[in-house]
Amino acid sequence: MSVNILITWLQHNMWAAIITVIIAAYLASFLGGLIIAPFIRQTIGRLRSDMTKEDAKKRQDTLIGLFHVLLKVIIWLVAFFTVLGIAGINLTAMLAGAGVVGVAIGFGAQSIIKDFLSGLFIIVENQYRVGDVVELNGASGTVEQISIRSTVIRDMDGGVHFIPNGNITQVVNKTLGYSKINLTITVGGETNIDRLATLINEVGAELADEDGWKDKIIQAPKFLSISNFSESALEIKISGKTLPSKQWDVTNELRKRLLGALKKHKIELA
Repeated sequence: MSVNILITWLQHNMWAAIITVIIAAYLASFLGGLIIAPFIRQTIGRLRSDMTKEDAKKRQDTLIGLFHVLLKVIIWLVAFFTVLGIAGINLTAMLAGAGVVGVAIGFGAQSIIKDFLSGLFIIVENQYRVGDVVELNGASGTVEQISIRSTVIRDMDGGVHFIPNGNITQVVNKTLGYSKINLTITVGGETNIDRLATLINEVGAELADEDGWKDKIIQAPKFLSISNFSESALEIKISGKTLPSKQWDVTNELRKRLLGALKKHKIELA
């Protein structure tokens, strides 16, 4: 009985009904966000057990952000049209009269549709996720957000790049699956290569076995090749494999240890 009285009262109080719709839309958006997060985390955890914990979290964060935005768009569109109906605006007549305007808007909306579809393929194909370090159309940084229209990345200087998904023509993901150590050092031309290679491999193996680092390293850093040489200098390539985004921390630590080892064994840098 009280529900019928409330409905009757709202039908005769337009502003109260409008405010009720807005409050309901806000609560639905808020509660939807609370439901989406645990649902996606459980679903991704069950369906993609082959992922590392870090990769799974990136995938989950990306999908949570996207579905939350889609849910909010749908809820507020429904609320908008509901409010128009409460206000007595004839939607059929309005839409019929907006035919010409709709055609014009349609041409302008092509880029939005392109951005949306491109973003959908980016997520479905798992090209990159929130938290990945990427290079998009020449801009490099960490992905902070993937929306239905654009990708937001923050570069090393703190600059934020907003890139429309439809404009992304080339993606370089530096932290998908695993990352690689790619370090070059230059030593004197008279250096004994065999001795140097043994030293590098020993330092790399020691680092890979040490607590605090072994969980980050998949393949110990080791001597790879002589990339270039001259009478006075030899360029040495060192390679290894780490968990995603851990290559910079491992490389920095490897540099420090190599400097100490080279100094100790009196091997001069060129």
